[in-house]
Amino acid sequence: MNDTYHHRKTPNLLIIGHARHGKDTLAEIFERDYNMTFKASSVAASEIFIYDMLKDKYGYKTTDECFNDRVNLRTEWYNLICLYNKYDKSRLAKDIMSTSDCYVGMRDKSEILECKKQKVFDIIIWVDASRRLPHESSDSFNVSYDMADIVIYNDHSLEEFELKAAAIGNLIFK
Repeated sequence: MNDTYHHRKTPNLLIIGHARHGKDTLAEIFERDYNMTFKASSVAASEIFIYDMLKDKYGYKTTDECFNDRVNLRTEWYNLICLYNKYDKSRLAKDIMSTSDCYVGMRDKSEILECKKQKVFDIIIWVDASRRLPHESSDSFNVSYDMADIVIYNDHSLEEFELKAAAIGNLIFK
């Protein structure tokens, strides 16, 4: 293998889709197979500001405790991230992309549109498992598949999803 391959620039990715549809799984596959780094929006938001904002209100002792409770507070988390991004809709995305190749889980349409305008991402991927899993509530999620460059369906086995991830990964990372 030549030196050029080893020093390739990893494209800046955004992976979006409804909760539990396989976004993190796709990022984990890309990390394992293509050495891509990623950060989920909830992890980053908790580390950067949400834990500090909610620890006293809910009695959290650690960032992990705060992060693990996010499923019970989806609307509140969504609103806090929107507030963090109030003056620059791409703020959290730029924070994440300063240390990672991929942002997983953006949930707001205006944030995606601003990131597109500012060219924060090279490729946006939508992960969809709608045939087997429900959609999220619109009070904490307002993005849609047509905002993505690529749609990957995750309605069958993990093995099938891994094959699809490899096909996409071979196109964008090689």
